[in-house]
Amino acid sequence: MPPPAAAAAAPAAGPRASTPVATPTGHPESPYPRRWWALLVLCLSLLIVVMANTSLIVAAPDMTRDLGLSSSDLQWVVDGYTVPYAALMLVLGAIGDKYSRRGALLTGLVVFAGGSVMGSLVDRTELVIAARALMGVGAAVVMPATLSLLVAVFPRAERARAITAWTATSGLAIAVGPLVAGWLLEDHAWGSTFLINVPVAVVAVVGALALVPSSKAQGMGRIDYVGGLLSIVSVGSLVYATIEGPHFGWGAGPVTAAVVAGLGLPAFVAWELRHPHPMLNVRKFRLRPFSGSLLAVLFFFFGTFGALYYSTQFLQFVLGYDALETGVRLLPLAGAVFAGAAVTGRLTPRLGMKAMVVAGMAIGTAGVLLLTRIEQGSAYTDFLAPMMMLGFAIGLSVSPATDTIMGSFPEDELGVGGGANDTALELGGSLGIAVLGSLLGTAYRDELTDLAGGHLPAAAMDAAKDSVGGGLAVAERIAQDPSGGPQQAQALIDAVHRSFAHGVATTSLTGGIIMAAGTLLVLAVLPGRRKAGRAGDPAAG
Repeated sequence: MPPPAAAAAAPAAGPRASTPVATPTGHPESPYPRRWWALLVLCLSLLIVVMANTSLIVAAPDMTRDLGLSSSDLQWVVDGYTVPYAALMLVLGAIGDKYSRRGALLTGLVVFAGGSVMGSLVDRTELVIAARALMGVGAAVVMPATLSLLVAVFPRAERARAITAWTATSGLAIAVGPLVAGWLLEDHAWGSTFLINVPVAVVAVVGALALVPSSKAQGMGRIDYVGGLLSIVSVGSLVYATIEGPHFGWGAGPVTAAVVAGLGLPAFVAWELRHPHPMLNVRKFRLRPFSGSLLAVLFFFFGTFGALYYSTQFLQFVLGYDALETGVRLLPLAGAVFAGAAVTGRLTPRLGMKAMVVAGMAIGTAGVLLLTRIEQGSAYTDFLAPMMMLGFAIGLSVSPATDTIMGSFPEDELGVGGGANDTALELGGSLGIAVLGSLLGTAYRDELTDLAGGHLPAAAMDAAKDSVGGGLAVAERIAQDPSGGPQQAQALIDAVHRSFAHGVATTSLTGGIIMAAGTLLVLAVLPGRRKAGRAGDPAAG
């Protein structure tokens, strides 16, 4: 990204274009002179949206102890954010297109900060989940707004570099969130991890007012609210079923949600095909660059989020790192994201988007498969290479895919384009955490039953099988019980560590196979460089 000083020295686009409130809503003849400063604000906004989940990973043990969270409670503290986030992005992106993309960004930041303040103050599980849901609503406004404003502000020649910086910010947030949260947890309660977002949101709001140009679609018709409602119900139900069913059983709630999603998605497609101004032009899925890029984002984050979810648990519960130590050990991932971003910026124009996306997915798949070597005696160094490969793959493949997705939408649908990209990202991540997390739990329980099933009372065994944290808590109680003692406690700790390592290795094999299948699918769907060029795809490479 060019330095801000260079951006500020860019030629002015006339007296009106030099002020943020009067910049063009389409693609101006002369680019907005402060666009690189505006990108800094957009990346800052993106940073806190991603950090909201990654910082919670290291705060979860403290929250569990203080609030007495069950496994189900903790899952919904995490995913109370995810459901509204995934379900609302498409609709809120369209509303931003219609009325004001900058206004949407500002509104989302304010809502997000309000939810963060609420989360830092409450001390009841249901209120923490409500605060996380409010933050998810704010994030659903912010995410598509950042992408749509980026595309509206940057000319085509510079857009790939800007999207690469946007993508690298996501990788930075994956590491910075746990690091800052861990530093705060050294001396403060878990509520402080919510407050991380507030000063950053305030700075982003001020920066948006001063540096981000006003932008909205020109000549956009009425919003397709029926299609929007169908998308909310369908995606929300799908995400809910994906989270609840694999983890806690397919009872009436998740089954009903799965049925609603199964009926709602075809209804959404049918409605959009008949509507003269659809919320999302589903005929775009016939375009191989667009559909292939969406599949790439979905499959990539399926494996990446799932692997990071259980890798950080291993670092904390098995290797015994505290929150800050865990955050420090995730920093190489962020560095690898920037390295991948630098490589893709140089090679995508030469080799084409398909080569970079598929190469990144292949590297990410190999990183997940390396985790099949994890065993009870594994150390941090066994996670270092897989995490760096996943980070490098994020930097290498996600920005070309995102650039292609956004390039498939006209100026009056940029918010919808951002919503489609971010929905694929969030849906993939949710599926990865839910499906791979469920497989991990099953493998852990089965192995622990084999190792310790005949040595513990039924109630203690049930608590130990609930999670690795539950198993270690049972061992701590046994150590303090006169009828148990340190020797029995250590035997259970060894069994818990071995069972969790077995679960990580088994789950990584399944996750790697799914990612490999996704890589082959994307390879088949994405067109070659020449074919994409003949089709007139501007992002073909």
